[in-house]
Amino acid sequence: MSSWDPYLEELERRLRASRAMGGPERIERLMTQRGKLDARSRLSLLFDEGSFFELGALVGGEDTPADALVAGFGRVEGRIVMAAAEDFTVLGGSIGSGSMAKRYRICQLALQERVPLVFMLDGAGHRLTEPGGGRTPNDLLALADCAGNVPMVCLVLGASAGHGALTSPLSDFTVMTESASMFTGGPPLVKGALGIDVTKEQLGGAAICEQAGTAHNIAADDPAAIALARRYLAHFPQSRWDVAPRREGPNTGERRLDSILELIPPEDRKPYRMSRVLKLLCDDGDHLEVQPRFGASLITSLAFLGGRAVAIVANEPWVRAGAVDSAAAIKAMDFIETADRFGLPLVFLADNPGVLAGPQAERDGILKWGGKMFKAQRRARVPTLHVTLRKSFGFGSTTMAQNPFDAQTLTLAFPGVTMGSMPAGAGGRSANLDADTQAQVESEQLGGPWGMAAGMVYDDVIDPRDLRNALIRGLELASHRN
Repeated sequence: MSSWDPYLEELERRLRASRAMGGPERIERLMTQRGKLDARSRLSLLFDEGSFFELGALVGGEDTPADALVAGFGRVEGRIVMAAAEDFTVLGGSIGSGSMAKRYRICQLALQERVPLVFMLDGAGHRLTEPGGGRTPNDLLALADCAGNVPMVCLVLGASAGHGALTSPLSDFTVMTESASMFTGGPPLVKGALGIDVTKEQLGGAAICEQAGTAHNIAADDPAAIALARRYLAHFPQSRWDVAPRREGPNTGERRLDSILELIPPEDRKPYRMSRVLKLLCDDGDHLEVQPRFGASLITSLAFLGGRAVAIVANEPWVRAGAVDSAAAIKAMDFIETADRFGLPLVFLADNPGVLAGPQAERDGILKWGGKMFKAQRRARVPTLHVTLRKSFGFGSTTMAQNPFDAQTLTLAFPGVTMGSMPAGAGGRSANLDADTQAQVESEQLGGPWGMAAGMVYDDVIDPRDLRNALIRGLELASHRN
């Protein structure tokens, strides 16, 4: 018998208590009645098998295992990631002084060691039984410090309220499961403050958060949400100081897109689905759309093109002819800023009649948000590639990085594009043009990109079937930046 044995036995006993979380009955109830995984199972799905190293397992002592937060680091597709999961089986996943210190610590380590950070939320917010006050740092300060420096993913896998829920807006990417909810204050608080009876789903269910833009994507369940987090992180470098990942493989080379002529009609008033074009364009036919049902007239997707990670901003002609509304502009602004912070080249595919006009659009702030979208792309310092596919008018072209002297690496157009300050029909009526002048304006708009190409507004006019190859060449031109 070693003299170390009593110490080792005591350590193992305490670790067993921590790993037991809220006990088998609560874990079983969580899984069977609520259809969720426990905190440790969630982390095991996030990390590559056997790579998780726990930090702060003994925080909270034996009475509050891990203080309701399991945290540590491991590998995701071979790369180090920090992560923490609120444990609903221990005091409802609430935040105590010990777990607050742990939250701050993993944020501190993520920034210090320059690695991504994942938070899994399923808790009641600040623990009311904990004394307040005191000049101590909290995780919100550390999360704000991490923002823009390391990729941050927030998974909302249950009800998340108050302090814990604030992790979401400080993150780059938020995924909610269909049964999850998120709010600043839960139904009891709303009842007490406003006298309104409301359910968790009505207050901040997945559908509400998706509509508000609070959540980026919705997943069916815990495994699907965690898989989405792994997929998202695969497109990003470890930090803003690192280079974006690259992939090599049989589907990363140049190829002609012969079937694109069947997907995109040359008549600019005929709708088509840009999502199908992206599937044809990207490596392996794969792209991850961020916020697919918010601002749906514009697509923001992460993809690999020629083996390089890229961020794609594309009008969706199937929805409002691709017109940019306020929600689309807000979505694009955030997406562009995230891509720029982490060095992902931006690819703009423009096919729109402009920004959305009308009384409701003005009430929604289209002028403000369209301007902020433009400012975000103008300030981006990553390589930018623009293609006008069929049409692009006025501020709609400006928001999509079409303007000359906008620091694009490459600016291209398909033959037959229609351009102008606004569509000739509505614009002519607005300007009270006579019939001859109206006909002249319409003829000029329908004349294609040749005049602009002659003046070097576009670097080239390309056959649509050469779209992928031209973009890959543009990325090669800019590759010295990395």
